[in-house]
Amino acid sequence: MTTLIKLLVWLLRIVVFVGLFGLAIKNSGPMELRFFLDQAWTAPVSVVILAVFAIGVAVGLTAALSVFLRPQRKPDREPG
Repeated sequence: MTTLIKLLVWLLRIVVFVGLFGLAIKNSGPMELRFFLDQAWTAPVSVVILAVFAIGVAVGLTAALSVFLRPQRKPDREPG
């Protein structure tokens, strides 16, 4: 039974990968991002999406960093 579930999970992963890969191929045209002072960056749409995703991950990890680096409080004394 578990091998059937593993097979279905892998088939679902393959279908999702092929679908997203096809989407990336269809949207591989150039995209121009315009910044201040007439600066522009031209890149494929999939590269821009990947860059925005990476920036979002970095911002999320930075926001959560304080939780991970907070020192653990030790109890003053034993209860009881």
